[in-house]
Amino acid sequence: MTRATLQDDARGTAPVHGLPHENPGTYEETTPSGPKSNSSDPAGRFPWAALLIMALMGFLLIVTETMPAGLLPQIAAGLNITEGTAGQFVSAYALGTVIAAMPAIAMTRGMRRKPVLLVGILGFLAANLITAFSTDIILSLGARLVAGAFSGLLWGMLAGYARRITAREHAGRAMSVASLGTPVGLAVGTPFGSWLGTAFDWRWSFGVLSILTIITVLLAVFLVPDASGQHAATRVPLVRVLGIPGVAVVLAVIVSWMLGHNVLYTYIGSYLRTASLQLSVDVALVTFGVAAIAGIAITGAVIDKGLRRLVLLSLGSFITAGVIFTVGHASVIAVIAAIILWGIAFGGAAAQLQTAISAASGENADVANSMLGVAFNLAIFAAGVAGAVMISNFDGLVLPVVMAGLAAVAFFIAVAGRRTALPR
Repeated sequence: MTRATLQDDARGTAPVHGLPHENPGTYEETTPSGPKSNSSDPAGRFPWAALLIMALMGFLLIVTETMPAGLLPQIAAGLNITEGTAGQFVSAYALGTVIAAMPAIAMTRGMRRKPVLLVGILGFLAANLITAFSTDIILSLGARLVAGAFSGLLWGMLAGYARRITAREHAGRAMSVASLGTPVGLAVGTPFGSWLGTAFDWRWSFGVLSILTIITVLLAVFLVPDASGQHAATRVPLVRVLGIPGVAVVLAVIVSWMLGHNVLYTYIGSYLRTASLQLSVDVALVTFGVAAIAGIAITGAVIDKGLRRLVLLSLGSFITAGVIFTVGHASVIAVIAAIILWGIAFGGAAAQLQTAISAASGENADVANSMLGVAFNLAIFAAGVAGAVMISNFDGLVLPVVMAGLAAVAFFIAVAGRRTALPR
């Protein structure tokens, strides 16, 4: 079977000669009279309210995932456990995402989108409430596992949902808006949650997240339009989605790229201590988060016109930032400049890669995006382990070297996969 034949069969579309669909990521519901537009608004208006609600959900997901890392001493004291055990709050969440994301998306991809979204948010809410009130570590870790599972479902469907309710000519822009929650969460949500848990009690952090989740589900009920699920004729097994030309390339890029990112991001404190800079971790992370917001704004402005160049530029910026971190580690100005460049490059990464994998997979974008979420969480898990080994055997200056090297690997994979994953 040729590459073009496999791609046509997987998407249920006309031959495209081995290249991604002419209208990347477009979802069409087949009717007797022909395909319908993927926009739920006949006038093609941009669905700002719905997309911002999706961004708010993304904000809650990323904060829930990363916040415990800043509260390990408080969680350990509150549950009478070691900090190492408390650190499994992060690992259990990531494991839940890895285990559940693809099966959950595969089982729900034919269902209408809004009911699946609401069930996912309510399940996520229940898990966070249990975490906030639990006094047993086993129950708490189980709740984190379940929260990660619902997170995997939501991450897997949000990208496709955003594109389904948006006119096709604004699909990339819609992805950028819906992805805004990630950099905002990293810039504001995670530091605020850590401060709240430190100033009062770590359970308050999960309580506030639960309140915000209740607000989100209410807003979603009234402001997010429904959309159809994937048409039965276009559904293919998970393994065959992985075999669609371009999908594996994007997944390889994200694993290498995000592994390099998380090695430094997770252990940024070790790097700063080794460099002996008068720069706190909190200031570094807030600077990174603000720069990431600027990055996603830039991505939203140009993604529909030059995705390939944008991805390569972002990866090139990552490599440059890693080099500056390495050779300029003695200068606060140089390190801050590198953090800003790093943040800008990272800010648009999620939207860029989700757009690329959606373009490559066509109607199977929900499943492909669940694979992207799994790849992302595997990179987080692997970076935690690999980074711990590195700082145990070397000093923190090795981290940006590894970051730059892995970003270079991702760059070359993206260049090599230009015909299927990131066409001109």
